[in-house]
Amino acid sequence: MSALYTTRVTAIGGRSGTVRSEDGVLDLSLAMPAALGGKGGATNPEQLFAAGYAACFENAVIHVTRNKDARLKDDDIVVVAQVGMSANGNGGFALSVALDVAISGIEQAVAEEVVQAAHAVCPYSNAVKGNIDVAITVTTS
Repeated sequence: MSALYTTRVTAIGGRSGTVRSEDGVLDLSLAMPAALGGKGGATNPEQLFAAGYAACFENAVIHVTRNKDARLKDDDIVVVAQVGMSANGNGGFALSVALDVAISGIEQAVAEEVVQAAHAVCPYSNAVKGNIDVAITVTTS
């Protein structure tokens, strides 16, 4: 299977370093979060993961409604991703994800079906399936 899109990002210096995409569009300093004993003041891998997952999941919601009566637009959906890190009991660490998905203009039952379908097609959801606990809440307005 050939990739639809490929990107390359280089990290130097770990959690206190930098990340830069090959095209230079992404060029960020990193810092250990203050909550983990770091200085804070810059982004961290968990924030970047949360940002990517939220944006990708929102697009998956739009994707699954393209050919349905409940077709949604970008402004109809807000996804908030919360990423947590905890000790895994084996000397390592594990992530957890909570996605809060708010959709306007459709009924709750339809929104829940759409979000379930989006979770099945989202590349982030598929990448973490079986490895990271993902809790999803859906609200409508």
